Amino acid sequence: MDTPSVSWGPRTVEEIFKDYSGRRAGVLRALTHDVDEFYSLCDPAKENLCLFGYPNGTWEVALPAEEVPPELPEPSLGINFARDGMDKKHWMSLVAAHTDSWLLYVAFYYGARVDRNGRKHLFSLINDLPTIFEAVAEWKPIKHQASMHSGSKSRTGTTRPSNGQSKSNMKPYSHGDEEDEDEHGETLCGTCGGNDSVSQFWIGCDGCERWFHGKCVKITPAMAENIKQYKCLPCSTKSSR
Repeated sequence: MDTPSVSWGPRTVEEIFKDYSGRRAGVLRALTHDVDEFYSLCDPAKENLCLFGYPNGTWEVALPAEEVPPELPEPSLGINFARDGMDKKHWMSLVAAHTDSWLLYVAFYYGARVDRNGRKHLFSLINDLPTIFEAVAEWKPIKHQASMHSGSKSRTGTTRPSNGQSKSNMKPYSHGDEEDEDEHGETLCGTCGGNDSVSQFWIGCDGCERWFHGKCVKITPAMAENIKQYKCLPCSTKSSR
């Protein structure tokens, strides 16, 4: 029995990286240069919308493909629903993080036909470029200081709230505060499922009350300072409908 042919597009590492670079340039333009146009196109009153980047460096806000399954992995669906329910900068950063994931998804979808060394080289080329999230959020990785592992009195993190305190407020917790540490130790991140509470920043959703590692939802302590009420992507999508 003959297997139906599939249109794979670019085949070599160089061709795949060129495709990635073009798509990256398109979405980067939408989120850093054509911001006002992009923002206006993401009207929450419209249907589920996606941000597409194309190999020629252009971008488009459009509905998802109608065919099932689609020819290529699709971007995050419904980015427009959360637009008016979040701080603009936070919303743009969230779209950027999902867009980074989509760009990698497409590149490694094509890379499925490349051998192990080829995929390693492809990821190396991609990893040499700044992420879309870094460009939009102006995020820089925070180096872990030795004091965080040598009895420092404060650590990057939040404690779980009590008496209705807003969960998105940051609150350093003491190294010797066993109650807070135990409470975090029992909490699992809503994204990755891990706890690792000792040295990580956490943020809680005011909608579903789940907790997330800041790195998993691409939110830094500095960003959290400007968020009055944090809602995760599923909750933001629900409340915007």
